[in-house]
Amino acid sequence: MAKRETKAQRAERVLKVLEAMDREYGTEYRCYLNHETPWQLLIAVIMSAQCTDARVNIVTKDLFQKYDTLEKFAEADLKELERDIHSTGFYHNKAKNIIACCKELVERYNGEVPSTIEELTSLAGVGRKTANVIRGNIYGEPSIVVDTHVKRISRKLGFAKEEDPEKIEYELMKVIPKDHWILWNIQIITLGRSICFARSPKCEECFLREYCPSAETKETAKPKSRKGESS
Repeated sequence: MAKRETKAQRAERVLKVLEAMDREYGTEYRCYLNHETPWQLLIAVIMSAQCTDARVNIVTKDLFQKYDTLEKFAEADLKELERDIHSTGFYHNKAKNIIACCKELVERYNGEVPSTIEELTSLAGVGRKTANVIRGNIYGEPSIVVDTHVKRISRKLGFAKEEDPEKIEYELMKVIPKDHWILWNIQIITLGRSICFARSPKCEECFLREYCPSAETKETAKPKSRKGESS
């Protein structure tokens, strides 16, 4: 792959990547966080910061039975809620934000989760990532969620250069067709969890290998194995 790429060449490569992703993972919208209502998803996403979706799902299984209404979360005792979500990490700030967010939803929005980016990000503990998860999964609004997988793999593919998640979001909005904004996060998470690991990516097994500058670099710069090392 050439070191320099024209806009037309990159646009063509983007389409090939998207086509390959669609073939491999399908185009079904799905959410990895278990929920039955919009406010449950909002709470789950707040808890997912610096925590795996699998752990959050374990916690919410009992949590959403104990606090089965938005009002119960709004009126929850801080220390008790901290204990309930302790295993998700950063439990003090998360519990404080969950209670404050739920109070705002009850008092300002009559228990409804708002749909605009401005309203969502005005809620306690809700940044652009959380807001875009809600907009995409609940309201079907085209949005790009920049989590650790999206940030890392988008940069490896050469579709983003920035470090700041919000700036990466805007970069990707210019590169990825709007009809794939929601799918990008869903498909990239699957890729990041199965093939493109942060520490030891399986480039030789990746179906995007021929379109990925990082895979080519890894192959051409592959170090020779030393005596006693496994290949």
